Parts: sequence; structure tokens; C-alpha cells
Amino acid sequence: MAMTSDQLRDATCVVCPAQSMPLGQFDVTDRPGPTSRYDPEVGCRVDVRTDVPVCVHPYRVGLPPGAYCSQGVPVPTIPEEPPAPTRDALEMPDDVTNLEGWIIAVVRAAGSARIHQALSAAETLAAERFAERDVVTAMRRVLTVELAGG
Repeated sequence: MAMTSDQLRDATCVVCPAQSMPLGQFDVTDRPGPTSRYDPEVGCRVDVRTDVPVCVHPYRVGLPPGAYCSQGVPVPTIPEEPPAPTRDALEMPDDVTNLEGWIIAVVRAAGSARIHQALSAAETLAAERFAERDVVTAMRRVLTVELAGG
């Protein structure tokens, strides 16, 4: 069953195009990087070559990477379980805007049996790189959205 628009908004980052656009009106890539940048006028990341909005966390939006908008790739049926986070998604981000997505990747990769250890480790590692308020904000969103849905 596909996520409702409210569930999709809850599952994605606040700067994800899925916050305001339906599936198919943006592309999905496997991770943040130099091929996309945040565009404040659009309110989300855009591909630097095509200017098409792009989601950089396929495991959050529930779709595999694809050029859904820029090349008209059909949006597949959304599986019951979102795609697993990639190895790249498990690397600590340098940009605080990717912190929440990283914590979710760590939690999903750990699985339900090790979720408490994963959250503790993620919080400790994040605190070494980011301001306490940023870590707390990301952890709160993960706890209230990701864990409430699981």
C-alpha cells in the first residue's frame, strides 16, 4: 500500500521535495553529493545539471533511485518496506542538514533488535561533529516520526 501524502511528509526530510510534490515530480538519487544542491527558491535540493528537484534519501521516500521527473521513468509500486540504506548513507555527514537522514539510516540498518544501541551510538558520534541542539533536534524527529511509524 502506498504511503499517504501525510505519511510521506512525516517520513522525509523537511527539505525533501516529497514535502510538497507528489511522487514522480522529482528524481531520487542514492545520497547527497555534488550533483545536487539546496535551492532556497525551490525549497529543496535540485540536480545541478537538470534543475529538477531531487530526493537524496531513497530509503526515506520509499523509492529506489531513479530519474522519475527528468527522464520520465515510471514510479514503481512502493514496496511495504522501503529500500535498505546504502553503505554511503551510513557514513557520517559533514552537513547538519543530512544528520537526521543519517540517524535514520543507522537505525534501519541496525534493525529492531539493536535499535537502542544504534540510537545511542549515533547520538554519541553525532555529538562529536555537530552542536548539541542540532543533535537533539534530529534525534527528536527520528524518535517521534521514525520510531512512531515502526
